[in-house]
Amino acid sequence: MNRLEVEFKKLKSEKRGGFIPFIVAGDPNLATTKDLILLLAESGASVIELGVPFSDPVADGVTIQAAAERALRNRIGVKDVLKIVGEVRAEGCETPIILFSYFNPILQFRLEKFASEMKTVGADGVLITDLVPEEAGDFQRILAGKDLALIMLAAPTSSNERLKKICEKASGFVYAVSRAGVTGARNEMSSEAENLVKRLRQFTDLPIAVGFGISTAAQMEEVCRYADAAVVGSAIVKEIERTPESSEVAENVRRFVKDLLPNEFSATNLH
Repeated sequence: MNRLEVEFKKLKSEKRGGFIPFIVAGDPNLATTKDLILLLAESGASVIELGVPFSDPVADGVTIQAAAERALRNRIGVKDVLKIVGEVRAEGCETPIILFSYFNPILQFRLEKFASEMKTVGADGVLITDLVPEEAGDFQRILAGKDLALIMLAAPTSSNERLKKICEKASGFVYAVSRAGVTGARNEMSSEAENLVKRLRQFTDLPIAVGFGISTAAQMEEVCRYADAAVVGSAIVKEIERTPESSEVAENVRRFVKDLLPNEFSATNLH
């Protein structure tokens, strides 16, 4: 089994929901990104999503867009992101790491090369925000040949027929978008998310993580009543943004995550 399978089997056996934090590589710099990955792993992350900065992140709200811009000003590209994954693996980090990207940077890097280097450095999978299932077949086969996961996004506006296609292409887990729109922290969770998870369960036995808008411990606990994991992105990226000194970023994120995960939280309907 790969790291993702091991982690989700562990969560299921312990009847716990997973915590999946997201950060953008290179924001505010690569050294801090490395520190944050190690910190998040030590702080209880089940899986870490590492964003590849892109110039036109149309699925993201202003917080993550700004983080991508900061990283691009540091001239961070795919090669730098892969290098950081290799460095944290060399330091003993075994928490599953998936890359979160748009398709253009991966195409520019070349699909076969990207998959080979992901395998070499120890990444576990990739989520391509704008890769639709109809166009995912070749990349899916390349990744599967190296035991790498292709995480697919599913939206509440999708028909059941489309959810079935998404699940057929997915591996590792399925990322259920909690609501229509772009990323960004919200005060309340949408009821659409629970319904979407129920619909997805008809078509896959893969774990299902819910993201877009989760920013509090209460929201995480709510999501993990019906899903296998909760993704927290914009709220963490906002903590990074509001910390002027890069030397203080890791400690501020540590405090935020500690408040986010004050107690063990469980998912009562894990499959």
